[in-house]
Amino acid sequence: MLPQTLHYPPQSPRWMSTVLICAAIYNICWGTFAIFFPTLPFQWMDSPVPQYPGLVQCIGMIIGVYGVAYAAAASNPAVHWPIVLTGLLGKIFGPIGFVWTAMHGEFPWIAGCTIITNDLIWWVPFTAILIHARRQHVAQTVLLKNSQAVSGIFSCGKKWYYSGYRWFCIIYR
Repeated sequence: MLPQTLHYPPQSPRWMSTVLICAAIYNICWGTFAIFFPTLPFQWMDSPVPQYPGLVQCIGMIIGVYGVAYAAAASNPAVHWPIVLTGLLGKIFGPIGFVWTAMHGEFPWIAGCTIITNDLIWWVPFTAILIHARRQHVAQTVLLKNSQAVSGIFSCGKKWYYSGYRWFCIIYR
């Protein structure tokens, strides 16, 4: 009879943290750029400069704050999945909003080039992180249900143990 072990918090593959650190750095840099140079991208595109550069700076601040959140989520992506979900939703709805405004002539289509690096490249890894987090949750739920059943059947007391920063459960088959 070999024990099964469940670690809390759930562990994530290292690449997930790396992706989130990269997203954090990218967003903090892009946000900082937008705050300090709100009209420069419009000048590069030969587009009219916005009348209210403060709005672009506000968007830059929001982008930078996302970067801070991604850095926090990198510590354990499976646990901090709501941050990843929020980021993914922003990276899906942002391009939808862009297409809508560009179709109505309110924004130049050339600005869509930034969507590739700001949004599209993050869809696959963020989705993979969310799938991993869901699988971890399902595994924990199944193991928890099984541990309760084993505890009830054998009446051996609690099956959950705490060791340092990890919770684990021993189930004998």
